[in-house]
Amino acid sequence: MSLDERSRSHTPLPGAAGRVPVVQRDRAVDGLRALALLAVPTGHWLVGGLVLGPDSSLHNASPLSTFAPLAPITWVLQMLGIFFLVGGYASVQSYRRATARGTTPGDWLVGRLARLLRPAVGVTAVWAVLAAVLYAAGVPLTTLHTAATLVVQPLWFVGVYAAVTALTPYCMATSRRLGGWAAAPLAAVVAVVDFLRYGPYADSIPYWATLISLIPGWLFGYQLGVSWGEKRLGRRGAQLLLVGGAVLFAVLLLVFHYPASMVGVPGQDRTNSHPPSLLVIALAAAQSGAAILLRDRITALLRRPALWAPVTAVNRSAMTILCWHQTAMLAVAVPASFVGTTVEGLTTAPDFAAWMATRLPWLPLFAVVLVLVARPARRLEMPWAGIPRGPRVCAGVLAVGFAAFALRLTGV
Repeated sequence: MSLDERSRSHTPLPGAAGRVPVVQRDRAVDGLRALALLAVPTGHWLVGGLVLGPDSSLHNASPLSTFAPLAPITWVLQMLGIFFLVGGYASVQSYRRATARGTTPGDWLVGRLARLLRPAVGVTAVWAVLAAVLYAAGVPLTTLHTAATLVVQPLWFVGVYAAVTALTPYCMATSRRLGGWAAAPLAAVVAVVDFLRYGPYADSIPYWATLISLIPGWLFGYQLGVSWGEKRLGRRGAQLLLVGGAVLFAVLLLVFHYPASMVGVPGQDRTNSHPPSLLVIALAAAQSGAAILLRDRITALLRRPALWAPVTAVNRSAMTILCWHQTAMLAVAVPASFVGTTVEGLTTAPDFAAWMATRLPWLPLFAVVLVLVARPARRLEMPWAGIPRGPRVCAGVLAVGFAAFALRLTGV
């Protein structure tokens, strides 16, 4: 029996309950999810600078705008391909268990979407109230604009992930027909859109047309995960993904001059992130291939309690970390803006290479604040069935209002 099989084996309960299998956690999948998840706050905290204005207000700034050699950091920290890969794999397992219990596909989807949307509604509703309190306390409106943008910025993922989750049954059917090649048509769609928006006819293509690749671009990794979960993607396919993705990545950078940064850089006309470009597909393919090939080793590594414990902790608070990590940074930066002078690495302009060295010491503090914030915030991930209808409706209205406020500021 391989490590994979042992990690997915069932442990029977004693007595009459012994007929009901207890599904054990897949340690490799949980470990990959935790790694990809922690890359999100790390990346935002590293390349999301805040600059102190003359009126003690805070403005967004990125070190990638002034120091291009930092771009390769985004190749490591952009792990959304892995996140969608394990998401697709986990959805297959969850969908199978649900249908085996007699749950309808619609009920299964409602349950999955509720787990995604509750934390997103919670953080935006809380910030709607918090923004009013901070403004009354004298925090500049510009700082609140910056905070709103940062808080809402990661939540695009929730909407996209909800959309690809809804496509799970279709992804499973496609995998059964096309096997490991089921994600190839999605990559082809992104390639065509890239040609349209960056090719000789780019000037005549409206921006909305480029959004055609938004769902296919992120569905690529999810479809790979579904094929993996359906056992239609094995080691040979993973090797092809790793090598082919790495080669395509190099060609796009060196021959077709794609932007080196995997995230948007202020001032650049081209971006790899919104919507995802073919470079994102190439990176996701290489990362997914490596993850599948390393699965047994990761499983063995995570049998150590010292490593498994933090992985389980991160997975239990996945959506809380995603939704609240920018709040943790702001909880440190906003009070610092009232000091009267800039604070190195926190409110200084990220316009020099040494800024990164002054930024790194702040990351542990951000992490500690996130842990403190996560304790009460994690309650928002729990089912809201016991909450009266009135407060739930109020939370929804506040969330929509705050999201509209933030999106209006970003020009969306």
